[in-house]
Amino acid sequence: MILVTGGAGYIGSHCVKRLQDAGYETVTFDNLSEGHRAAVRGTFVEGDLASLDDIRGVFAKHPIEGVLHFAAHCYVGESVENPEKYFRNNVANTLNLLQATREAGVGKFIFSSTAATYGVPESVPITETHPQAPINPYGQSKLMVEQMLGAYAHAYGLRYVIFRYFNAAGADPDGEIGEDHDPETHLIPLAIAAAMDRRPPLKVFGTDYDTPDGTCVRDYIHVFDLADAHIRGLEYLAKGGESARFNLGNETGHSIRQVLERLAVIAGREVPADDAPRRPGDPGTLVASSQRAREVLGWEPRFGDLDSILRTAWDWFEAHPEGYAG
Repeated sequence: MILVTGGAGYIGSHCVKRLQDAGYETVTFDNLSEGHRAAVRGTFVEGDLASLDDIRGVFAKHPIEGVLHFAAHCYVGESVENPEKYFRNNVANTLNLLQATREAGVGKFIFSSTAATYGVPESVPITETHPQAPINPYGQSKLMVEQMLGAYAHAYGLRYVIFRYFNAAGADPDGEIGEDHDPETHLIPLAIAAAMDRRPPLKVFGTDYDTPDGTCVRDYIHVFDLADAHIRGLEYLAKGGESARFNLGNETGHSIRQVLERLAVIAGREVPADDAPRRPGDPGTLVASSQRAREVLGWEPRFGDLDSILRTAWDWFEAHPEGYAG
């Protein structure tokens, strides 16, 4: 059985579904502060990683063989304004999880990390050997956990896989689950909501970057493909693979304006947008090299083009305009 912390959240819930489709039994552990009970398949335990007793109880009751850890706060701007919240939840609470994992004798751990650990890129595409110099507490908190995993591996023999995501996007191709954040900060759902006249026009932060059209360029990776990588990570560890770190991206960058143009074609309507000043700390271009995941894990994105990512996202919101509340 696989323990999925934060499994009621956006990426976690898609991973739970993919795990079950692949024949794994899962138990989802989530405090529902940001996730949705309706998104979870299978066994669910409501609890908080801040409580060591809560998480110990899951290991005591279920035959856990591996852990997938998604539970975290993930808003860059909020992390700058309230770093204590991020270090307490993302770092201290993860230490509780690691302690309970060690006590239970579970030796396989997969961690949901982020490209934010790299900070402002020195070169693009970004490889796993790129220096890690995060520029906000969110990225710092994720890097701290990566370092904790290294220490646990050295001291206790834990084997881990760290996945550094670029821009997660899209929705379940079957239309069962999707992306529903409150507050919403991700470009694609904000753009879709603006196109549906459910939000004010999208703000395009920065139009003077050194990019082809002046707007930020990002590497968008479908949430289905992220989930597939996690299954491959589990299989890799189950076969005795050594601890490893992998970037997950499509290795192709798209500017904000390109995203809005393609979405307008898919939606059959314009996406209202207003130009706005740059946000502090936003690099102009972030594009992954995922070559290592391809070579070591045999991972290959199924949704490698922007249109397929946007189509699944649009279909989800068209069917669920109120998200899980609708």
